Amino acid sequence: METLRIINTVLGAVVTVLYAYQFVFIPLQWILWHRKKKRLKNAPKPELTGNRYAVLICARNESNVIGDLISSIKEQTYGQDKLTVFVAADNCTDDTAEKCRSMGAVVYERSDKEHVGKGYAMDLLMRSIKRDYPDSFDGFFVFDADNLLTKNYIEKMDRKAAEGYDIVTSYRNSKNYGDSWISSGYATMFMRSSRYLNHTRSLLGTSCYVSGTGYMFSKRIADEFEGWPFMMLTEDIEFSAHEILKGRLIGFCHDAEFFDEQPTKFRLSWRQRLRWSKGYLQVLRKYGGRLFGTSLSGNFACYDLNMCIFPAYLVTIFSVLVNISISVTKVVSGQSTIPMALLSTAG
Repeated sequence: METLRIINTVLGAVVTVLYAYQFVFIPLQWILWHRKKKRLKNAPKPELTGNRYAVLICARNESNVIGDLISSIKEQTYGQDKLTVFVAADNCTDDTAEKCRSMGAVVYERSDKEHVGKGYAMDLLMRSIKRDYPDSFDGFFVFDADNLLTKNYIEKMDRKAAEGYDIVTSYRNSKNYGDSWISSGYATMFMRSSRYLNHTRSLLGTSCYVSGTGYMFSKRIADEFEGWPFMMLTEDIEFSAHEILKGRLIGFCHDAEFFDEQPTKFRLSWRQRLRWSKGYLQVLRKYGGRLFGTSLSGNFACYDLNMCIFPAYLVTIFSVLVNISISVTKVVSGQSTIPMALLSTAG
């Protein structure tokens, strides 16, 4: 019994210490943002860059929703002559490609059942744009087909880029917060990530990381690659890790807001989170060692990202297994009749 208490206490203390900074972020964000608002009250807004942007959308059978996204892009306050929409119709069996073309988008179709994933669709877009529109764009926006943008979204992101950022992410809200407890849980998670994590990181001057959609990167980033080399299940986190390890600062534009559609069914949620978990393990396997090593030299951004991709559920599984093993051993040896695993607060 005493051994279990010690194990549970040590594990709980270690996990608490490692993630305590995220709890500190909550009051810190309030304090820092209050101070920054005072400084910005009479400060002039950054000028628009006048950059030409390619808007990238990877879509698979998204005919029902992608038209709304393209319409919201066409309603942007940023100059329409500086925006070009590109769609990767990825293994589509519906009329996504035809619908997008009818709305003025440039569409590239892809049919490859062996190489599946957003990374491959992004690679098609980047290679095709470099081939067909060489040096035509200063930056690239990435959206999912079910997103919607506020009318000044691109203008806000452009002003943030004007501050010197090569990568900028934005505030992720939800289209269907109240549809189910699943969708509301997702929405709360993403709002927390935007409001209390990325916003605080930005205020502290450390790097944020991108989350699948609603971000932009500059031509300087695009020119580093032939196409898009990030093919893991969580290609967004892979991209973030790659750039943070290179010393790049990923910025956050808190007032550039877009809306995302969340799963409403448990089965869909389970499949998506399983995919994310596998993707985090892929990123951890490839980048975890370097992130850890760089964090030891005082790089908080590397430590922060490592904590975000580290599969903390493994600690819970380990704790439960240890509790059950020791409890069974004690019961078999006649030292105990109550499995401590049932009383444990592990995890």
